[in-house]
Amino acid sequence: MAFEYAGSGALDYFPCRYGKSKLLFRGPRRDLTKPFVGALGGTETYGKFIADPWPALLEDRLEFPVVNFGYLNAGIDVFYSEPQIPEIAKSSNLTIIQLLGAPNMSNRFYAVHPRRNDRFLRASNLMRAVFDDVDFTEFNFTRHMLTSLQEFAPDRFDTLVTELRTAWIARMRGLLEKVTGPKLLLWVADYHAPLESDPLGPEPLLVSKDMVAEIAPLADGLVKVNPSTMARSTGTVGMHFAPLEEPAANTMPGPIVHQEIAEALAPEVRKYI
Repeated sequence: MAFEYAGSGALDYFPCRYGKSKLLFRGPRRDLTKPFVGALGGTETYGKFIADPWPALLEDRLEFPVVNFGYLNAGIDVFYSEPQIPEIAKSSNLTIIQLLGAPNMSNRFYAVHPRRNDRFLRASNLMRAVFDDVDFTEFNFTRHMLTSLQEFAPDRFDTLVTELRTAWIARMRGLLEKVTGPKLLLWVADYHAPLESDPLGPEPLLVSKDMVAEIAPLADGLVKVNPSTMARSTGTVGMHFAPLEEPAANTMPGPIVHQEIAEALAPEVRKYI
């Protein structure tokens, strides 16, 4: 399922669209008129820098089509706002939904790009009132902004985190109501190297077990994958990227993490095919 550009070291993801959607998913394009399992998620599901991401590995284990609807830099907003998602779900035997972090979605404090959800667009009046001593024109990405605010104003940062978590639960409820038919939640816990830590916490960012417990009853099941120490320690081994992409590759889950995800999902997904 993976092809490389000759000599570049980078993968050709064969980006493709389905129906009238403007979103570019990982290809090659698949036939949605036949039975399949749909995999919704972000960069991890898309499989950035990975020749065979977990949807492809799961398909091999099941010997049943698993269509990759992973979208680069996606937050919940991408799928919540995409009118084609309910139609895709209607056609699938099962929809697997990766739990995405809370920062990359619009909320009462700030707005993000409707498709590149990691991009910060603007602060609301509420945000400017709470953080009246911050120049928001300096920020282009949500992670950079939140990390800076956490360091600069920790006493006020908790107010923003509370809003993000409340919005995450509401947005996930809305998405799960839109996705009809059987659906399985996929919770991929922190996949970074054991000695590395993000100041915002583990992946998925700012999502707690209590938040997941609140929305889990709206799905037919939940699979949590805790990547092994070995899987988290392999760095970029087995990944495909151009030389300038190495820093980005270091932040992504490697091939063994994808294998562990597929292995954890396989017995649960078999119940639906």
